[in-house]
Amino acid sequence: MYYGNTGTHFSGNLWSGLKHSFRQGSSLTKLIYINIGVFLFIKIVNALFVLSGYPETSYAIFLDNLGLPAYWGFFLYKPWTIITYMFTHFSFFHLLFNMLWLYWFGSFFLNHFSRRELTGVYFLGGFSGALVYLLCYNLLPFFRTSLFHTTAIGASASVMAVVFAVCCYLPHQRIYVFLIGSIKLIHLALFTAVIDLLSIPSANAGGHIAHLGGALFGCLFIVGIRHHLNPARGAASFFQKIGRLFSGSPRMDVRYRKPVSQMNDREYNEYKKQKDERINKILDKISKSGYESLTREEKEILFKSGK
Repeated sequence: MYYGNTGTHFSGNLWSGLKHSFRQGSSLTKLIYINIGVFLFIKIVNALFVLSGYPETSYAIFLDNLGLPAYWGFFLYKPWTIITYMFTHFSFFHLLFNMLWLYWFGSFFLNHFSRRELTGVYFLGGFSGALVYLLCYNLLPFFRTSLFHTTAIGASASVMAVVFAVCCYLPHQRIYVFLIGSIKLIHLALFTAVIDLLSIPSANAGGHIAHLGGALFGCLFIVGIRHHLNPARGAASFFQKIGRLFSGSPRMDVRYRKPVSQMNDREYNEYKKQKDERINKILDKISKSGYESLTREEKEILFKSGK
């Protein structure tokens, strides 16, 4: 099947088209696909359990094995949940709103940073949200009665990290909000943070705490960028390597570490070819979308090439 109007090659059938879209898509596309894929898997398994006469069993199994438990003791027996929780949704609207925020602000993010940095911010934002959630539930007396039967799921902390990274990097950028009008991103971030703070005493206290933990990392990421520290890029490289191990399709990342003066003719020619191709891609991007569409890394490469 081929949908010519979409610009995406769904050749052969829908499944091969989705695989092609996933492989060729950006890190933003892949994160959204993974979240949707996990949601659909959970729904399909739940439907099978319902048809078998066990309507509540599957959700209990998934919550127990994919959700992040509030109690330290439970978490230590299921450490993988610090990753799986940020891709797990049971409600369609929970997934929908998280993915809409991720798509909108992830697109903003990729206009100024790399795909690798987006992946790093997503994961580290999720870790930060999980850590704040665990600390609050295990240290604050307010949560003592709910500590042993509370579990967190959802990409909200990771999404908030991306949202607040964009809002802190472009605080005076204006966006249009339905029924409100034009507002600055910094005001949107402050409003969101205040709502989460005021909502902590509610039934979804853990979710709002995780939001704030993710938002905190998003802000710290921009502070680090301004001081030439970038943990997100290293985290993304780690998860890319893990993903290649499980995908069975390892890729070689070749970079020249030698100084140009020490390269032989073949190495220099290959280095020059790669450098020229990179510059040409950046110039093509400028001609199509303008200079402001470049990421910080692309701007640095262009600046160095002009010296």
